[in-house]
Amino acid sequence: MLMRTDPFRELDRLAQHLTGPATWSRPSAMAMDAYREGHDYVVAFDLPGVSPEAIDIDVERNMLTVKAERRPLAKADDVQMELSERPLGVFSRQIVLADTLDTDQIKADYEAGVLTLRIPIAERAKPRKIAIGGGSDRKELSG
Repeated sequence: MLMRTDPFRELDRLAQHLTGPATWSRPSAMAMDAYREGHDYVVAFDLPGVSPEAIDIDVERNMLTVKAERRPLAKADDVQMELSERPLGVFSRQIVLADTLDTDQIKADYEAGVLTLRIPIAERAKPRKIAIGGGSDRKELSG
């Protein structure tokens, strides 16, 4: 149901970690899981510390794009940062969805820092039985 389009994701993640926070023009990748559950295809993105208002989900044809921004916390003037390991900036992920998914019926939930998208499998892609016609309509072809 899902085509992986970025074989160098781990290398990109390391390079982005070394070059500083991501921007809208140069976003970082976000971790995700994808699996089928019943008649839904589920994609879960890790976005801890991101407010729901800072998440943008778009679908154009079969391209799903998720963008989110984690901003630094507002600090008082007398605060001195000792250690900062949590990545800040913009995170983005694009996924090519199969034609067998119903992109008009996507549902999104955000809880405990995880964005979960449920994409129903289209009716035309679900397994179904095919009836076999009766024997009285048979005709022989000669050629």
